[in-house]
Amino acid sequence: MHKNYRDLPPVKGLNFIELTPISFLKRAADTYPDHPAVIYRERQYTWKQTAQRCKRLASALRRLGVETGTTVSMMAANTPELIEAHYGIPMAGGVLNAINTRLDAGTVAYILAHSDCRVLITDSHFSAVVKRALSELEQPPIVVDIDDTQLPPPQDNGERLGRMTYEELLESGDPDAGWGYPQCEWDALTLNYTSGTSGRPKGVVYHHRGAYLMSMGTIAAWEIPRHPRYLYTVPMFHCNGWGHVWTMTVMGGTLVCNRFIRADLIFDAIERHRITHFGAAPIVLGMLADAPAPIRKTPDYTVQVMTAGAPPPSKVLEKIQQLNLNVTHVYGLTETYGHVVYCEPKGGWKDLPGEQLAELKARQGVRLPMMEAATVVSVDEAKAGQPVAADGRALGEIALAGNTVMKGYYKNPKATAEAFAGGRFHSGDLAVVHADGYIEIKDRLKDIIISGGENISSIEVESVLYKHPKAAAAAVVAKPDPKWGESPCAFVELKPGETADPDDIIQFCRRHLSGFKLPKQVIFMELPKTATGKIQKFRLREMVREGAV
Repeated sequence: MHKNYRDLPPVKGLNFIELTPISFLKRAADTYPDHPAVIYRERQYTWKQTAQRCKRLASALRRLGVETGTTVSMMAANTPELIEAHYGIPMAGGVLNAINTRLDAGTVAYILAHSDCRVLITDSHFSAVVKRALSELEQPPIVVDIDDTQLPPPQDNGERLGRMTYEELLESGDPDAGWGYPQCEWDALTLNYTSGTSGRPKGVVYHHRGAYLMSMGTIAAWEIPRHPRYLYTVPMFHCNGWGHVWTMTVMGGTLVCNRFIRADLIFDAIERHRITHFGAAPIVLGMLADAPAPIRKTPDYTVQVMTAGAPPPSKVLEKIQQLNLNVTHVYGLTETYGHVVYCEPKGGWKDLPGEQLAELKARQGVRLPMMEAATVVSVDEAKAGQPVAADGRALGEIALAGNTVMKGYYKNPKATAEAFAGGRFHSGDLAVVHADGYIEIKDRLKDIIISGGENISSIEVESVLYKHPKAAAAAVVAKPDPKWGESPCAFVELKPGETADPDDIIQFCRRHLSGFKLPKQVIFMELPKTATGKIQKFRLREMVREGAV
């Protein structure tokens, strides 16, 4: 006889089952076996076929010695192999480490060594860099080659480096193997290395529970219907492609692989596959907005687009809306599985003028359903950790808590403790809170410019620069100033074929900014970017610090 509620303990396997995205694949194979799951050029797999390939991969990896906690690295583009790795590797008990394909050989070698990689699955299109990276290792991993036979062999690449191809690896596996659920939902699922900062990248560890709940939160916030058709434009090595490989599986969607990020290919894929959803960095949205007229194709329905990173310039959002692309702006970090805050539109917004609506949609907004807290806290010593006033002016740091915060940094307890100080994850992003509770990022802590005692948001200046008709991209950093201490230095990447004068840019800014916020110097150049399209401000700061500008 039960005497109280605690007399009803959970029964593992009955009413308590470990949360894992692997269960999404099992359900998709059972529920939508013949529905198209993955499309890449002329290759196409149903959910039943995808599940079988993932089972083969898991079985074959176990035969290579992969077990719980073994790191399996992938150096791959957005192709079916990387989608399958998001299931097959954890089904073997392994931890997926998807590596940024634009990294140099030294950094790739560091990641392979630091992650304790046992098996490396690598696309032969990246063989030159991978070969140099492997030569730097004392104990190289087992190497498996992906041959993308749908593309011509690349120049200076294409060499096979391993003992077998990916398809040969799958042939050695069992398509009827078990599903390989984790013993514990807190087990490591993936390992993602940070990018775009100075120093060695840090390894961010995700767990099964977080990935499962991230998918559920995304479905609720983005209102994803059954059978979405998703174009994979976000690199899957970046926050596991924002977790959308798992999210779209839940809803029995179709994942259309996009290996190259080009405006013509994106527009063509939307038209050919009737794409309903895709994700893209703001710089990709800019590329679509500014694409030549013969390339642009406006669908006769609305495509849902998720964008993250620096706030998209309002001018870009205006143009994108005219292409029947409805943009939802989100915010997050590698350490939070990607997006944890999103700009949910309010009821009256749809009636606002285009530019005013774009300004509001560029805010970061409110937390997603799976997040417990997204707070802006004071960075002043006297008020450290206290929420800032919701007045749209008081600056503070975004602090986060919820099930989609990382386990921690791999083999880096000091950095983990610093990030988790005070029982919250410290983002390093400065923001304000508006009266309606919506968060708006103003800068990175390290990017704020203090000029003559005044705080200048580099993002605010950049937003104005993006409005210039000749600007394709812009970044602003602090430059030492003998009078003011620091002053804004603007780097502007012009649209193809355009020319401009620094004074013209400064005078344009004068019409939109207070005098003390104006750039004191303007440099025209192609801006350095990460593989996900983020501008690498640390390189620009280095140029300023070293007197190169």
